[in-house]
Amino acid sequence: MVSVDERRLFVTITSEQKAGKKVSSGRRGPYATTPARRAEIVRAASASFAEHGYERASLRDIASRAGVTHAALLRHFATKDDLLLAALAERDADDAELATRIVQAKVPRESVLSTVLAEEFARPDHMRNWLSITIAATNPEHPAHDFFIARRERMRDHFTSKRLATSEDSEELSADDKVTMVMAMIDGLRIQFLLDPQRKTLHLLETLFRFIDSPEED
Repeated sequence: MVSVDERRLFVTITSEQKAGKKVSSGRRGPYATTPARRAEIVRAASASFAEHGYERASLRDIASRAGVTHAALLRHFATKDDLLLAALAERDADDAELATRIVQAKVPRESVLSTVLAEEFARPDHMRNWLSITIAATNPEHPAHDFFIARRERMRDHFTSKRLATSEDSEELSADDKVTMVMAMIDGLRIQFLLDPQRKTLHLLETLFRFIDSPEED
């Protein structure tokens, strides 16, 4: 199990990196490149969605955070739906980058996911808003529905690729069963934590991994 100090270290590293990507409060002028400007807008959208939720976040607030005019924002993203998808993709990319660093740091494999999630659990208000987007996206008409379906399949592919050693079938549980259990537990732990933030829950994910983990091949 990852110690509290180790988990805090990874949270600190990620927080500092994100602080380095913090959206500027002022405009960067006409010399900012289009990719850089788009990245600023996406980060501003992520911050607004995390703080206000998707429904209450406004394009004008996002434009203000990014230091651009409302019209300039619309030249990059025509709708709030487009911004939501871009923000979700960036959030996944950040998590993947953090997971790579954690694996490279030789963290026990049963602790990788809980360490990745540690920062999210440190910000329950933001977690609540992102979780509400996930729940809303269960509606096939939601703009992010297809994104979350594809994300689920990517996670399924990842967990059955032997990188986390859950790919071996057994008489009781197939690899697909194990993946379903892990993903369901992650969502369930989020809800339980939001109901009772004083209760520590992430270690239970590590316990589940130890139960379902397949032996490493020689």
